[in-house]
Amino acid sequence: MKKAFTRLLSALIFLTICLNQVIAQANKTNRQSVLKGYAPVNGLKMYYEIHGQGKPLLLLHGAYMSIEGPFRDLIKEYSDSFKVIVPEFQGHGRTADINREITYEYLADDIYELVKYLRLDSVDIFGYSMGSGAAIQVGIRHPEIVKKMVLVSGSYSSDGLQPAFIPLVPQIVPEMFAGSPFKNQYDSLAPNRDKFPVLVSKLKKLDLQAFNWEKDYVNMKKPLLLVFGDADIVTIDHIKDMFKKQGGNVAGDLQPLPQVQLLILPGTSHLGMMGRLGEIDRYVKEFL
Repeated sequence: MKKAFTRLLSALIFLTICLNQVIAQANKTNRQSVLKGYAPVNGLKMYYEIHGQGKPLLLLHGAYMSIEGPFRDLIKEYSDSFKVIVPEFQGHGRTADINREITYEYLADDIYELVKYLRLDSVDIFGYSMGSGAAIQVGIRHPEIVKKMVLVSGSYSSDGLQPAFIPLVPQIVPEMFAGSPFKNQYDSLAPNRDKFPVLVSKLKKLDLQAFNWEKDYVNMKKPLLLVFGDADIVTIDHIKDMFKKQGGNVAGDLQPLPQVQLLILPGTSHLGMMGRLGEIDRYVKEFL
């Protein structure tokens, strides 16, 4: 009788271990679940992917970028904690271009329609460079869908860009991208590889278009984490201005901390920020 009980107990322990392993594997699979598709938004067939489970976090890439490269690493980093939604903008990655200019307002409206298409009430947004500008416009034009925003290397005004940048834009030609990660990604993903010169032309026009969203930015009133390199394309004076205009630059020991936070990475340029996005994940997760 004692031996039978011992065998039964051993069997129960074994079954419990197996069951725990099955549950753990199921949870891991659930966290790593991936959904891919194309959303019909404003005349686009916008490619998107959804990874993981939890609070929705929208990742918005920069100009000439896609889901691949640095953003693929971000997906891996954040999908353990969030439902990560990553679209590809008009003319980028797998999203084909349409007969429409690329503007921050259009990009923001596309994101709004994507969020509605996915039946989400609201999202946190992480935007880099052009994606940061699009995120600001989402906060301005569609504040009801925004909870918190991480704005990386973006500005609310073209006056905040380094003076040396704008004169260089007219000199950009498609041939300059030959052999670059941007062009290699485009060639491997784009529905029509011949459209790359069109994308270059539209993004040059975007960069040369003066803008100033100061008033709307001040009134946005969303929790913000501002992230820059100390040698970024945005000037230090403008970075300080963005921080102060959202309530930053206070004595946190004497009054409540503001909704805005500022992180500046040393020895980091605008393009260099792409290689360091993974280093800010701790601060992003704490903020969100």
